Amino acid sequence: MTQKGLVKSGLDRMHQVLSGHIERGQMPGMVALVSRHDDVHVEVLGNLHADRNERMPRDAIFRIASITKPVAAVAVMILIEECKLRLDDSIEPWIPELANRRVLKSIASQLDDTVPARRAITVRDVLSYRMGFGSVMAMPDTYPIQKHIREYRLGGDGPPHPAKAPTTNEWIQRLGSLPLMAQPGEKWLYNTSGDVLGILVERVSGKPFGTFLRERIFEPLGMKDTAFNVPASEFHRMPTSYTFNHATNKLDVYDPAGPESSWAPPPPFESGAGGLVSTIDDFFAFTRMMLNKGRFGREQVLSRASVELMTSDQLTPPQREGAELFFGSHSSWGLGMGVNIHREEIYQTPGRFGWDGGTGTSAWVDPAEGLIGILLTQRLMDSPEPPRVFTDFWTQAYSALE
Repeated sequence: MTQKGLVKSGLDRMHQVLSGHIERGQMPGMVALVSRHDDVHVEVLGNLHADRNERMPRDAIFRIASITKPVAAVAVMILIEECKLRLDDSIEPWIPELANRRVLKSIASQLDDTVPARRAITVRDVLSYRMGFGSVMAMPDTYPIQKHIREYRLGGDGPPHPAKAPTTNEWIQRLGSLPLMAQPGEKWLYNTSGDVLGILVERVSGKPFGTFLRERIFEPLGMKDTAFNVPASEFHRMPTSYTFNHATNKLDVYDPAGPESSWAPPPPFESGAGGLVSTIDDFFAFTRMMLNKGRFGREQVLSRASVELMTSDQLTPPQREGAELFFGSHSSWGLGMGVNIHREEIYQTPGRFGWDGGTGTSAWVDPAEGLIGILLTQRLMDSPEPPRVFTDFWTQAYSALE
């Protein structure tokens, strides 16, 4: 029996629908990929910049933001498979800055209104984003701790600016000076865990996080353009990044392309939560490895068992409580990535895994359909809810199934 692929009429409609977002001035360009078994379709649309006519190349290097998170989790799982880490080990021997935690009595508490943590943070807590610290989904300065997150540049309270980040050691020391927001293991909190995973990799492996990623993931997968910054020789492939100004109905520059970009110099802190840049073909290699249960050609990056654990639901309903903005009732979290658990949309197949990035990126894998979809745009998300270009892309991808 032949494997089913993609339907041409559906792909033609995808081209029309995605082109519409560019024609309406909502973004200058994008690169999209949908793959099913051996059938791979790529859309390269629009321009690199809103103010000049430079066509978007297929190998454009995008700031991929939070779709970095699954990559960081894979790095930690490699160390677990080597028994250099264990899921239920405390992280304290490696990250003593996070030992002897205090926990806010409530999110509204002053920073000295705390109780002791009931136990240490484990590797499993960090992979499942239950370490007890993360983004506060409230207006700025609603709660006392938000001011410190912003002043300490701990991330998660707005778009990333990697060139302005503290060093890795400064970052973890600042985090260690603050109380947790929840008891370890108690609830899912966004973002911070991804950065702690990167530090864990660095300390356990004895190598810079970016070096470990390059040697153990990027080089085996042929991901030659994926890194924490864009070298000067490749600035010509870098799109300008934009926010959409709803007051003027126009695009405002968030991060320029070239030497003034926050992604031009090597960053002081290599963020596992959202620091990478990549291309459509590089990230396709990563998602193919995940779809193939850790294998890519002759390379076995992870075991089948590890990939299956990572891509299965790791949260209880009480642990998901308060995260409805991210999960609705259709999704949950595995280890380092989202997992669909209930179908409310055409594209929300239970078992589908991946994540979205705040700089306008989306990458998900559907093992049941043998489907991979990746969308790279240069317009930042306006909220944690997926923008229309995401939902349109995914609707078209599933409409094109044979």
